[in-house]
Amino acid sequence: MKVWKQIVLTVFLLLAAFAGWAYFYPGANALLARVGIDWLPAEATSTPQNAASGQDGAARDGTLVVARPAERQTINNRLTAIGTGRALETVSVTPYTGGMMTKLLVKAGARVKAGEPIAQLDAGNEKIASDKAQIALQDAQNTLRRITTLRSTNTATQVQVVDAELAVANARLASEEASLALSRRTVTAPISGIIGILPVNAGNFITAQTSIATIDDRSQILIDIWVPQRYAPQIRVGQPLTATAIAMPGQRFEGKISAVDNMIDPASRTLRVRAGIANPKDVLRAGMSFEVTIPFPGDTYPSVDPLAVQWSADGAFVWRIVGGLAERVPVRIIQRNTSSILVDAQLQEGDMIVTQGVQSVRAGNPVRITRDEGATSDGPEVKPFVSPIDNAG
Repeated sequence: MKVWKQIVLTVFLLLAAFAGWAYFYPGANALLARVGIDWLPAEATSTPQNAASGQDGAARDGTLVVARPAERQTINNRLTAIGTGRALETVSVTPYTGGMMTKLLVKAGARVKAGEPIAQLDAGNEKIASDKAQIALQDAQNTLRRITTLRSTNTATQVQVVDAELAVANARLASEEASLALSRRTVTAPISGIIGILPVNAGNFITAQTSIATIDDRSQILIDIWVPQRYAPQIRVGQPLTATAIAMPGQRFEGKISAVDNMIDPASRTLRVRAGIANPKDVLRAGMSFEVTIPFPGDTYPSVDPLAVQWSADGAFVWRIVGGLAERVPVRIIQRNTSSILVDAQLQEGDMIVTQGVQSVRAGNPVRITRDEGATSDGPEVKPFVSPIDNAG
């Protein structure tokens, strides 16, 4: 390249660098004015300064954020479990011995009391055996009286008296045994309750394994439920509870825990608990499905908006506003819900927690809370710098 071309190119580059310095350097206009060059427009230097001053003003006013007050919620304050109810007592009635059933003294649905007859079996043989035992007892007693009289005149020996007394005792036992066998031909109710559907009729031949009737004592309904092992230390006999029958959703029944198992099931890690609810109106039945609710004191934790929780290398934290300044508070998440997160942190109910605009918040910096819940601005808007060359064009 020729020398004059190199000179021209060098001069052009110097002029371009000078122009860029004059337009973009903040103090160029004042410096050139001192040497007599004042043809540069004022906007070239004033616009960046104005933008900078706007930014300083925004920093002094604070970052615009959306905040919501922290709340407190209680968890683990109740346990709900599903269980199947059964009667307080249920007995399947069977006879002591087999035979022909001659009479059925009750009907399905009848209420009976303990000891009340419900069926009669053929007792002809037992009646004859009882009569024979009574005759034998009377004969033994008469023999004892004669031997006793003869003993008073020394006609009978003491050994004869002892034998006669032994015969009376054996005859009495035989009579009682015969009477017991006769009484067992009448089947009685072992408990008070309601008779179920009768599976046999009069005239059926039954054995000692045949179920004549089923009796339910429904004065109280027992419900077995299985609770997680973490509730085991809080379960106590007598603890109040409520139960709702699935078939009767509008009614709630009060009850108590009547029994607690002595060990945790190793397979399911649950504890068997038995609940008892009163049934004075007899509206509940064994076999019903129940939803049992057991109240507990529970654990109370601060609750914040899900958008408020942020993460760093040290773990989760939230921004709390104290006196118009942002304060970083570390938190430990306890439970996530749809509309809130329960945390373990040094937060009080009513503390203002930043939910939107968290990206621009810094510890100790001022913040401003907007009333618009939909605001997402991280700070004041700054207008872009416009070159005077573009304005001139």
